[in-house]
Amino acid sequence: VQLQASGGGLVQPGGSLRLSCAASGSISNIVTMAWYRQAPGKQRELVAGITSGGSTGYSDSVKGRFTISRENAKSTVYLQMNSLKPEDTAVYYCNAVTRATYWGKGTLVTVSS
Repeated sequence: VQLQASGGGLVQPGGSLRLSCAASGSISNIVTMAWYRQAPGKQRELVAGITSGGSTGYSDSVKGRFTISRENAKSTVYLQMNSLKPEDTAVYYCNAVTRATYWGKGTLVTVSS
């Protein structure tokens, strides 16, 4: 499974961004997809995840502000990020789980005025 993430950038506090992650390869075996992030000097943390059945979960820090969705036909997962805060600044990574775990290259999100 190969993962290609895109959509990061610079946004002002309170703004919005949408991240995309396109999966290719053995996508029929994907059980869950998720977004993680890693801020400078901090450990990578789970932001949001979605199962093949559409069940979703979020970290408390983003609940109510971020929405994860998935287009199975396009094998793409999205992360809609609203009401962004400076503490959301991080490199965001796409993740897919089959019998193994796959990671895409990160995309940088910077929230700053």
